[in-house]
Amino acid sequence: MTAALQAVPGQASAHTPVWVLGEALMDCISQPDGSLQPLLGGSPYNLACATALQGMDVGFINPFSTDVFGQSLLDHLVLNKARSLLPRSALPTALAVVQVTQGQPSYGFYREGIADRDYQVADVVALLKTSPTGVLHTGSLMAMPPEHHKVLQIIAAAKQLGWTISVDVNLRPRVATDVPAYLSAVRDVAAHADWLKASDEDLELLGFKDVRFTNASGLAAHWMQQGCSRVALTFGGQGAYLQIGAERDQAAAPLVNVVDTVGAGDTFWGNCLADWVLHDTVSNLMHAQERLGDTLERALVAAAINCTREGCKPPNATDLAAELKGHLPTPLTV
Repeated sequence: MTAALQAVPGQASAHTPVWVLGEALMDCISQPDGSLQPLLGGSPYNLACATALQGMDVGFINPFSTDVFGQSLLDHLVLNKARSLLPRSALPTALAVVQVTQGQPSYGFYREGIADRDYQVADVVALLKTSPTGVLHTGSLMAMPPEHHKVLQIIAAAKQLGWTISVDVNLRPRVATDVPAYLSAVRDVAAHADWLKASDEDLELLGFKDVRFTNASGLAAHWMQQGCSRVALTFGGQGAYLQIGAERDQAAAPLVNVVDTVGAGDTFWGNCLADWVLHDTVSNLMHAQERLGDTLERALVAAAINCTREGCKPPNATDLAAELKGHLPTPLTV
C-alpha cells in the first residue's frame, strides 16, 4: 500500500474485501487491413483493476481461461494488485468483435461456452462463507439471461452472510437476443443492490423519462425508494451525481484532452468503492455522507485521468493523490 493510503485512526485498513462477479473478455477491434487488435476488457474486470489500484483487497471471482487471452487477462489483473479466486477454466475466453463502418460501430459477441461463465453457484457461496464480509460487485453481462439466475442466487447468499451488494447496470443490449427479457433481468438484479451505478444511457434504455443531468435527483429517487442506500448516476462529459441516504451532490466532469472513454464509468465506480472501503464507510452511512463531496471528486478525477489514456488504464493511488493535490504537470480543471 502506498504511503498516501496508510490507515489512520478511524479509517479501515483497506482489508475489507471487494469481490467482483463479472465478465473478463477480449475486445477485438477490426483494423483497416482486416486484422483484429485484441484489447483486455469487460466492465467488471476493468472495475476490479481500478479498485485494486487504490490499494484495496480485490478478488475476481469468475474463472480465467487457460488460453493465451486468459493468461493475458490474469497477468494484467495481478499486475494491478488484484487476485483471481477460482481455478482456471479450459473453456475459451469470451470475445467481442467490433467493426467500425463510416464511424458507426457494430458488435459481435461470442459468449457461449466460455471461461467466465464456467463456475458453480455452490463454489462461489463456499468462498463467500470463508471470507470476512465485504462488498460484492456485479452487473453488466452477468445480469443477462440465463446468467442472471446464478447471479441472483449468489447475491441472495451474500446478503444473508452480511455482504454489501454493488451493482453497475451497464446495459449491453447489442449482446441480447431478447432485449425485453434482458431488461427485466437487469431490474431483478438491481432490485437487490445496496449500492447502484447507472449511466444516462442505461436509464434511457430502462425507460426512464426526462433523463437529464439537472434531473439527476429525480432519477435517483427510483433507486433509493427501491432500497439502495447509495446511488451514482453518470452523464458522460457533463458530470455525475452521487447520493448517500438523504445527502446528495453533483459535479461537472473535469476538463481534459480525451483520448477515449473506455472504462471511464468502471474507473468512476471502482474509485467510489475504494474510497468507501478505505475510509471505513461500508456500514457507516453518516461517515459516508460526510465524505460525499470528496468521494465524488476523487471518482470524477480518476475517471478523467483514465480518459487521457488509450483504453482502460485507471490511475493508481499515487497518480490520483498527486492530481488531487495539483502536482501533475498538466492539472485537470475540476
